[in-house]
Amino acid sequence: MRQITLSLGYLLLTVLSAGLLMTAPPCAGAAVRELPADIERLYNGGLYRQAAEALNAAIQREPRESSLHYWLGRCLYELRDYNRAISSLERAIALEPDRSDYHDWLGKSYGRKAEETNRFSAFSSISLAHKTHREFETAVRLDANNLEAQRDLIRYLLTAPGIVGGSEGAAQQRIHALAAVDSIEGTLAQAELFASRRKHDAAGGEYRKILDMKPDRIGVYFEIAEYYRDRGDAARMSEAVEAGAPLAPSDHRLDYYRGIALVLGNQAPAEAERDLRRYLDTVPDNANVPSHSTAHEWLGSLYEREGQLDKAAQEFQAALILDPRNKEAGELLKALKRR
Repeated sequence: MRQITLSLGYLLLTVLSAGLLMTAPPCAGAAVRELPADIERLYNGGLYRQAAEALNAAIQREPRESSLHYWLGRCLYELRDYNRAISSLERAIALEPDRSDYHDWLGKSYGRKAEETNRFSAFSSISLAHKTHREFETAVRLDANNLEAQRDLIRYLLTAPGIVGGSEGAAQQRIHALAAVDSIEGTLAQAELFASRRKHDAAGGEYRKILDMKPDRIGVYFEIAEYYRDRGDAARMSEAVEAGAPLAPSDHRLDYYRGIALVLGNQAPAEAERDLRRYLDTVPDNANVPSHSTAHEWLGSLYEREGQLDKAAQEFQAALILDPRNKEAGELLKALKRR
């Protein structure tokens, strides 16, 4: 049973972390316009607790408005209150069962809850993983154009143990179906499959094919940059970031990726620090953008390389405070303390 438990933990971390590159920042999403303007400002500003309080008050006035329950669930998700997020999203679906985005976010919430439960009960974690799978499948069935849900489902199939529905063959079938809807997303998913199986020559070929297509969505370039970051290839990471930059030159995620590429390439430490600090100062921490925890982690790596060990330790600790699941920051901090 322990092997299954570990696999589920890896699965849910992979699925839920990778999905952030699929969507635009909240202020760019059409669904945010369902929020009252005052609550939208709170949400977009990262003030999730205040937004949740305002949504609860709005629900008292309009208890059958599904979007209010949905956005309350989204706020609670950001606050990592996954039990209440699940309850709110289930209520939204009870009121409006045919909304693909509602089912996708309920699947994400089940996944995060399963990740928490995984530490204590393999059986409960397995039950929640099945629910995650079911909600992702429902989201795709309701709207094949929901690309975020498509990728969430494919990642689940790629990384889940067979006991909870994982299957490379099923993932490949979904990739073919996705390619018929959006060729770029289909190619990204195919590249991710190759990368997950350590077929890096094949994955690199797919990513280069995408760059040659010159897609018009900046998130595509960021996803490619993430791949090269994980491969330790600073030059190709930077190439991907700069290829996408003209599409949205004011997108503050550029600061994050540029900063990491500089740290990875051991170049311009002052500029790398400035980029990562600016990202932390301007972008609210949110499930749809790279986490503040990882930004602190990369700042820690920068300071460690520069010999500023006290500052490095502070950044690794900040990363862990924001996200105790950040295993990389934890390992880096342990290694630093052993020096």
